[in-house]
Amino acid sequence: MQYKKLWTDMHSNIHHDKIEQLEMWLEHIRRIMDFWPIAYYPFHIRRTPAGAGLEDLYDEEIRNSDWELVRGLTRKANETGFPMFMGYEWQGSGKDGDHNVFFLDNEQMMHHPMRYQELRDQYKDVDALGVPHHPAYQPGSRGKNWETHDQDFSPIAEIYSSHGSSENDKGPFPMARHIHMGPRTGITCYEAGLDKGFLCGMIASGDNHSVPGVYEHGSMCVLARDHTKEAIWEALKARRTYGVSCSRIAVDFTVNGRAMGSVTGPGPALLEVDITGTDAIDRVEILKDNVLEEMVVHSGTWEREPFGERIKMKFPVEFGWGPDPKEFPDITSRSWHGSLHVDGKICSIEKCWNSFGQKLSSVKSNSCEFDLTTYKSTTSGKWMGPSNVVTEGFIFEVETTVDGAIVLTVDGNEYRFTARQLLENSGVIPLYQESEALINSRWHDAHHYRDDLIWHNAYKIKIGQAVPAGAYQMKFSRNWNLPEGSNYRLRIWQRNGHVAWTSPVFIRETGDDA
Repeated sequence: MQYKKLWTDMHSNIHHDKIEQLEMWLEHIRRIMDFWPIAYYPFHIRRTPAGAGLEDLYDEEIRNSDWELVRGLTRKANETGFPMFMGYEWQGSGKDGDHNVFFLDNEQMMHHPMRYQELRDQYKDVDALGVPHHPAYQPGSRGKNWETHDQDFSPIAEIYSSHGSSENDKGPFPMARHIHMGPRTGITCYEAGLDKGFLCGMIASGDNHSVPGVYEHGSMCVLARDHTKEAIWEALKARRTYGVSCSRIAVDFTVNGRAMGSVTGPGPALLEVDITGTDAIDRVEILKDNVLEEMVVHSGTWEREPFGERIKMKFPVEFGWGPDPKEFPDITSRSWHGSLHVDGKICSIEKCWNSFGQKLSSVKSNSCEFDLTTYKSTTSGKWMGPSNVVTEGFIFEVETTVDGAIVLTVDGNEYRFTARQLLENSGVIPLYQESEALINSRWHDAHHYRDDLIWHNAYKIKIGQAVPAGAYQMKFSRNWNLPEGSNYRLRIWQRNGHVAWTSPVFIRETGDDA
């Protein structure tokens, strides 16, 4: 069956002190995602009389008041046709790991028992999901407790976010950002749950506490029959999900026609893989029971192919950088107005946004306009804000002739390229004169034999190297004999370091081949 690929950030934690921003959060997420399971964060730092900081629940009155605001927003969103799910973060005693709890309907109340199994029992007659996140932290100290896991209540787990990767303790993306919670351990990681035989799909999502849907923190895709809440919920329960570390790599992975997350019987099987990346695909790792079964390398298969007269390609454009906040503490953001025009057609546009204040408009077959705001973020740190230097941008997919013009206009300045030039290399456009004027206005004696002061404080536009469709598209299949009790999943790497992880297909004698 052909499923719709629907994207979201399934870990947007709005706090009590930001609850008045609910409408702004919804407006932002509607611009970049297809649906939204919000995860209200009912915790704060409580100070003891001696001054110790303890993370604890807000008073019940505050929690319930905030919850009703979330309920109202969720109902409003659904009435306008945007699928939104109520949810909240549960932590309990820390002995079972942190979970986000979501509901199909909008009628439930929050419960905060100390243990995971009590939480599950509170919602035994309710359409509810408990999604573990950052599972690879220390057992007993908010890492996942697989001994108490219930695969029906928690059919998926979040293995990548602003914290890093909880897939295992051997690979990249260590959980080093939040030193107060780390380091990670293999005892509680996602792969440990698979080793115990659980049917558990996976997602990636941001653990975002200041802006929902932060691009650089990852997102998840659900394969749903349609765009309704009921279809999305069915897909989540069926584990038809996967996660990406950054950009939206499109993945179809089936075993005998059954999608990722499915349970199918052992024996001869056809594995089929169809990927459309956002940059050149480097390799695909097929994992059997958490061990590499085969690596299918794509690098080296397309680079020497001639372009032809017409070409379909993707390239990123980023905006940001700018004055050092230590030298210019009064300059914290910049607004950009721009457009892109192609001698050909624009096939797709991916929004690579990390902050509020972004807009894509006037999208036509060969042009579009945009308004962006880039920040020198002060939200980095414990509450999972984006990095100190926040860029905003797009990944454009265009079809044109190799010498056709691609015109980027930014704040009245026109930058012209051909497809051939973009395919050759990346480049940086510094707003050099703007930076020089700023420095001269602040200091009359800043002349130097190097241009460090000007360059370091210049806003910049980066045009990433383009890649042809043959680089970011990949299809292959394998005929294998699949043993009982095993599971198969994909880990997909692009040359820019972006990754996609799929939920496994599980091989069981009692497989549901419906």
